[in-house]
Amino acid sequence: MPTNSLNPSSRKILVANRGEIAVRVIRACQELGMQSVAVYSDADRNALHVRYANEAYHIGPAPAVESYLRIDKIIEVAKKSGADAVHPGYGFLAENAAFARAVEAAGLVFIGPSAEAMDLMGDKVSARETAIAAGVPVVPGSPRGLNDDELIAFSHELGFPVMVKAAAGGGGKGMRMVHDPAELENSLAGARREAKAAFGDDTVFIEKLIENGRHIEIQILADQHGNCIYLGERECSIQRRHQKLVEEAPSPFVDEQLRERMGAVAVAAARRASYVNAGTMEFLVDRDKNFYFLEMNTRLQVEHPVTELVTGIDIVKEQIRIAFGRRLRYRQEDIRLKGHAIEVRITAEDPYANFMPSVGTVTSIVEPTGPGVRMESGMYEGMEVSLYYDPMIAKLIVHGDTRGDAVVRLRRALREYRILGVKSNIPFHRRLVENWNFQAANFDTGFLAANPDLMDDWIPQQKRAAAIAATVLAHRRRQQALVMVGGVGDSPSQWKIDGRRRAIHLW
Repeated sequence: MPTNSLNPSSRKILVANRGEIAVRVIRACQELGMQSVAVYSDADRNALHVRYANEAYHIGPAPAVESYLRIDKIIEVAKKSGADAVHPGYGFLAENAAFARAVEAAGLVFIGPSAEAMDLMGDKVSARETAIAAGVPVVPGSPRGLNDDELIAFSHELGFPVMVKAAAGGGGKGMRMVHDPAELENSLAGARREAKAAFGDDTVFIEKLIENGRHIEIQILADQHGNCIYLGERECSIQRRHQKLVEEAPSPFVDEQLRERMGAVAVAAARRASYVNAGTMEFLVDRDKNFYFLEMNTRLQVEHPVTELVTGIDIVKEQIRIAFGRRLRYRQEDIRLKGHAIEVRITAEDPYANFMPSVGTVTSIVEPTGPGVRMESGMYEGMEVSLYYDPMIAKLIVHGDTRGDAVVRLRRALREYRILGVKSNIPFHRRLVENWNFQAANFDTGFLAANPDLMDDWIPQQKRAAAIAATVLAHRRRQQALVMVGGVGDSPSQWKIDGRRRAIHLW
């Protein structure tokens, strides 16, 4: 990996992504005094990341396979624009070792791990083998290279339930939970088909299914000079079909002793793989706080903001500094967790129609603001939401002194949040935050299965249109009817909103 010194004013970074993560990386470049280059498809001609970057280049039609997944086009733009480095964001080519090699072969800096480390840790089977060699506990599973008959035989020896998992990729693709041995053959075939379509690799393996565990991940940073630290943990247990919906830091389940043990093994595994840059070790933790390595994400995570808020460390800026050869600015003893942060993923999906994607034009957005609220978004009024890309359109992150403070702040922010023109999962999150088990942090990876009412449509179909219209009308009236009454001298002021009086004391 190149070890160029960091001279911000003369550096230019191409962001090989779109949406909110492209905006996030561009902002980091601006704060570092660096120039940024955006790439865009036909569908993203007017996107925010195109507007915010110093330069923007068209790379093809809307389908990702013809634009954002075209390594040759991205390298061509990088050369044409005079870029020094490429940041892949997450998704698309972020964990593609061939892309990392192509970037470096073009004489550019790849802002991420080496292709060799990606090969080693991006494949779940070789990552397991690396973790075992580093002394990290792993979920019992099958070795590499078994055919379906051998996997079936292994599963019977291991004992059901089991999990079928794709060796490549992530995001819940190519995964099947199998409780009944009679379902295993079909589950293997289905997982292989899905893995082949998503990652171009139909390799699968078997793991013992640990039910009612908690999904805990450790964020690490490693530089080119042998320094490696962990930035605490994130709780990612609230999931739907292995897709994360809510993340928080620190985990309400993890104590300081467990945090240190998990952090130590995460660093050991990263060192074993000669890993450099930002990465995440994912673990499953059982009720007795025994933890098992699952996989490593060799990229920036969607949920990185919660770690940034509780540590005060800008992970994206650190990625850039590390890639250009700088030493880590932090030692392990410098890392102190302050407060609590929660992130909810905002998707253009209908949670009351089995999370079906919603397409259309965003006609209006009212994003929450105020103390302790952070938005990561690529949305704008007039934006077309299509089926070409991932349905995640924004992230809402809140921070408070305690978890209770963060939950209350999240509830307030979700009440302020409005997206019109497409359906979103905001109503789901509003219901989730009112759930007493969520408020008490009493959940695990089976939480949604145990609380199906969170995804029930509690508004009768015939009343939905009227309810939406009433909500919009009430919102407009509140904006128009805000008047101040009273407030003379030292007497308390009052605000009159739609005929109701709420006292606000001014000190």
